[in-house]
Amino acid sequence: MSRKYKIRDQEKLYFVTFTIVEWIDLFTRRIYRDILLDSLRYCQQNKGLDLCAYCIMSSHAHFIIGRNGEQPLEGIIRDVKKFTSVKIIEEIQINPQESRKDLLLWHFSKAGRFNPNNKSFQVWQQHSHPVELNTNDKLSRCLHYIHHNPVEAGIVLSPEEYLYSSASNYAGLTDTLMEVILVE
Repeated sequence: MSRKYKIRDQEKLYFVTFTIVEWIDLFTRRIYRDILLDSLRYCQQNKGLDLCAYCIMSSHAHFIIGRNGEQPLEGIIRDVKKFTSVKIIEEIQINPQESRKDLLLWHFSKAGRFNPNNKSFQVWQQHSHPVELNTNDKLSRCLHYIHHNPVEAGIVLSPEEYLYSSASNYAGLTDTLMEVILVE
């Protein structure tokens, strides 16, 4: 892994991206998005995750995260990815309505076979490319990028309309999916 993409200061906020292997459009189904959100909630409550911004797109998710406990940020990221991978694979296997079951399992199995860190399936790409947000300008640019991702993709006209994003939190709306720590 490049030294450019390492978490050096555990007390800083970081912009990270979790990407599905081969950029597969996994998060087109609500159940998989909800697995990710549930894992993030668990880490907020039990592992010291500070979630400041998020956006779940079809093949990836962006976050601004920090920590408020003793567990290293890398450990929290690892735990989220590991837990969600297992749960997503289980859901694919048992869901009779998953029309892409064979295709998804084949791709995740293929990725897992070529990665010595996995036993059988790999859902997430290995890297998260953490970028330390050590200036207000970087923080502001990343926050804008995260929240405008669905707008740029042509999914919504304004960021706060996208359900699976913290843009609604920042717009002051009360009906949001996740609690976040507002920054700017």
